[in-house]
This record gives sequence, C-alpha cells and structure tokens, in this order.
Amino acid sequence: MNKKHQIISFLAIILGFFMALLDTTVVNITLPKMAEYFNTTMDHISWVVNSYNLATAVILVTVSRLADQFGRKKLFIAGVFLFTISSLLCGISNSLQALILFRTIQGLAAAFVVTISAPLSLEIFPPEKRRNIMALWGAFSGLAAASGPSIGGIVTQFFNWRYIFFINVPIGCICILLTMKFIKESYDPTASKSIDFGGIITISIAMFCLTFALMKATEKGWTSSFILSLFAVSAIALILFIIIELKVKEPMVPLSLFKSSPFTNGSIALFLLGLGMMSGTYLLSFFLIQVKGLEQLSAGLIISTMSLTSMFFSLLATILTKKLGSRVTSALGILLLSTSCYLNSSLTQNSSNIDIILRLIVAGSGTGLSMATIIGSIVANVPVDKIGIASGINNMTRTLGTVLGVALFLTIFTSNMTTQMSYAKDSAVQTIQNDTVFDNKTKLNMISSVKAGSAKNVSLSEILNTIDEKEAAVLDSSSAIYKDSIKESFEAQKKETKKIVPYIQDTFLTYTVKSFSFTFKVSAVILLPGILFALFSDKKRKNELKNRQFVESTDNASAS
Repeated sequence: MNKKHQIISFLAIILGFFMALLDTTVVNITLPKMAEYFNTTMDHISWVVNSYNLATAVILVTVSRLADQFGRKKLFIAGVFLFTISSLLCGISNSLQALILFRTIQGLAAAFVVTISAPLSLEIFPPEKRRNIMALWGAFSGLAAASGPSIGGIVTQFFNWRYIFFINVPIGCICILLTMKFIKESYDPTASKSIDFGGIITISIAMFCLTFALMKATEKGWTSSFILSLFAVSAIALILFIIIELKVKEPMVPLSLFKSSPFTNGSIALFLLGLGMMSGTYLLSFFLIQVKGLEQLSAGLIISTMSLTSMFFSLLATILTKKLGSRVTSALGILLLSTSCYLNSSLTQNSSNIDIILRLIVAGSGTGLSMATIIGSIVANVPVDKIGIASGINNMTRTLGTVLGVALFLTIFTSNMTTQMSYAKDSAVQTIQNDTVFDNKTKLNMISSVKAGSAKNVSLSEILNTIDEKEAAVLDSSSAIYKDSIKESFEAQKKETKKIVPYIQDTFLTYTVKSFSFTFKVSAVILLPGILFALFSDKKRKNELKNRQFVESTDNASAS
C-alpha cells in the first residue's frame, strides 16, 4: 500500500472513530433543549446519554473478539452503517422512547467502530510506525471526547438539536465508501471461528450491571439495596467469566495478556486517566455554568481548549518518547493532569476565563502525553494478532473510568455541597440577624427564604416588592405627619436590601466554590497512583534499545 492510500485509509477510520466517540459527549449540552421539546424531566432525558454509554460499554470486549474472528473490515463497515442509520432515526424521532431506543442502537454500533478502529489502523502501516499511529489515534480520541460540548453547543445554537445526529449521515457514508475501496480485510490468524457464548454472556452481564450501577449510584445511593445488588451480580458474573475463560478451549479473552506487566499496568493507568479526564471536562463544565454563570455554549468553547491542547501534545508525545522513554512521558502526562485538578481547586467565582484556560492547557497537555503514550506502549507489548482484543479491553477500562468518574465526582460534590450549604445558611442567617436596619418582620421573611433553599430563593426584586407593598400599606394607615419619616425608614431598608442580598448570594456562591475545590483536590489525589502504573506500562528503555541494536546487528550480519 502506497503512502497516499495509507493516508486515505487512516482518514476513513478516523472519520468513523471520531464520529462515534464524539457522540458520547456531544449530546450532553443539548439535553435541556430536548427536555423542552419532549416536555419531560431532566431525569428522563438523561437516558438519551445513558442508553448510548451503557450499550457501548456492554459489548466492547465482545466486539473485539468477533472482529478478530470474522474480519475487522467487515464489522467496522457494519458498525458505521448501523451508526449512520441509527443517527438518522435519532434525528427524526418524535418521541422520547423512540429516541432512547435508537440511541441504544447507536451505542451498540459505536462499540464496533471505536474498538475496531485501533487494530484496523495498525494494519495499514508497518510495525515500526505503530507508536506514531497510536499517538495520532490518541490525539483524535482526546479531541473527540473533549470537543463534544463545544460542537454540540455550536450546532444547537445555529440550527437545532436534531442536527447533531443528521451531521453523522454524510460522514458515515463517506467513511463506508473510503473503507470499502482502500482498506484490506484483516483477522487474528490464531483465532478460530467458534464463538465463546458463555464468555460473551457473562462479560456482558458483568459490564451491564457495573456500568448501570455507576450511572444510578448518585441517584439511588451507593449503599442502597438496588446498587449493592447490581454490584453483587456484576462481581458474580465476572468470576464466572474468568472461570469460563480459564476452562474453554477458545476463550474470548486470552487471560494470558494480563501476565504481561506492561499490559496490566497500562490498562489500570488508562482507567485512572479516563476517570481524571472527567474532572477536567464534566466537573469543570459544571463549575463554569453553576459558579461562573456562563451559557452552555460559552462553557463548551472554553473546555475545547483542553481538547486542542491534548491533540497537540499527543503528537509531541512521540518526540518526547524518543528522548525520555514512554514510561517517563506517560507518567509525566498523568502528573500534569493531576496537577491541573489540584490547580482547579483554587478557582473561585472571581477567576477569569484566562485563569481557567491556563489550567485546561495543563490538563490537555497531560491527557495528550499520557493517553497517546500508554496506548502506544500497550500495543507494542502485545502480540500482533492480539492487538484487537487488547484494544477492546483498553477501551472498556477507559470507558469504565469515565463512567466511574462522573458517578464518583458527582457523589463527592453533592455530599460536600450539603455540608457547605448548611454552613452558608448559618452564615447568611447570622448576617441578617446582626443587621440594624431591617425590622423584625423583614428579617424573619428573609431568614425563612434562606432556610427554604439556596441563594436563588433570596431574590432582590421579590424582597424590594415586599418592602414596597408593606410601605404602601403602612402609609395608607398612617397620618400625614408621620409619612415622611415612614418613607425615610423604608428607603433605608431598600438601600440595605440592595447591599445585603448580593452579599448573601455571594456567601452561597463562596461555599459552593468550596465544594468544587474539595472535589477537585480529591480527583488530584485519586490520579496520583496512575503515575506509578504509568511508570510500569512499558518495558525499560534500556532493554528496548538493546533489542533494537541486536535486531539491527543481526540484519547487518545477514546482509553481509
């Protein structure tokens, strides 16, 4: 295959891969519009996202094995075709039930496209280019995952939510045509055609129960019988899966892969990386909207800084790997991502957009360096014929990391938020009680508003209207001699209201920031073990150099 065909073939794969991965996040920002259109709650509309992620996570490993057995090109085309059709059906859906159904089908198709894209890409290029190709693959992976909010916001702003699905149709068609014309079929030559049904069923049940439990943990409670039952079923299914894989002649997942220290450590590092990325995208997006008060589109555009930086550093990772080695480069990447999480903990409601963008650049550089390098290391340390199943396992671990990241960080934030709001209310009540301008009735009204909810319940206009109504009533029942002093008293209360209400609102915002700060710090700590796993995600560089020199000397001797 000449260089031109290689580039076109790789472009075809990236088109499908980017499209499928983008749809994991591009829908998030349009959920309020969808909820408004279907006249439903955010709890119900969230299944437009959950159904996609759940369906994708369940069959990632299964798809990898089937592609190795029956042909990667065939299943990749089938996946893109199904994804394209289901995207069209999502776009024309007129009921929420239909949309969720087609999103589930779209998620199943995405599992085919995302998982098969890595081994299919590596088949196009010679072995010595593997790390570079995985760096590019990682770059587009980071770009797709992190640019969803901005692309979704732009499309929704200038068109409507349906176009985030319609845009997939021409891309899918181009991808199919290019794949059919330029890409050759590839298999795992050691894989038989027998299907490990026991392995497929048990791993699917394990993944479904685990992913579903993580999605519902915040809502139901981590210690609820519902969530604990799902975790138990997942654990039992996983144990049965391991037993089956050890006994069956043709296992779906060759567990011998986990005997490789670089593969196991790399998989764990990818899991933690997926978890850490949620702090930089999901949690920070939440901060920009809730604390900074930005529109969803503006928040999405700011977050896209991380994706662009990630793409650049994914390409730079190949250069650093040659100088520092993959172990140090990937560890440095996770350290930078952890550092960015810690830096996020110092953000406040007064932080500028530049402050946030600089932190996102640090996060993007860490994501780009670590993801590209770890994926490259894993690919380099598994047999060529096992790259497909290795890709499936790694996509599964990273997906679980992102799902756990959302569930875990949201739980930590919500729990801490309850405590901080209690402190905020106490502080606001104390401020009102200490005030010397308001009369007792006004104080009681304001205190009841504070205790009833949050800063949103303390409305400046409502309090001013209440004071105006009270002033009018008092003036009507008072003699003319007292009217000037009454007006003066009420004017002083209005002036005090304009001063104290923004102060109370800022108090609530300050305590909300503390909740974000705590959650960001926890995410930074959680990421730290990833540095250790990254340091062991590849063979030592000295050994690599020795092996390379040995191969070169052997080749020279053979040539002479």
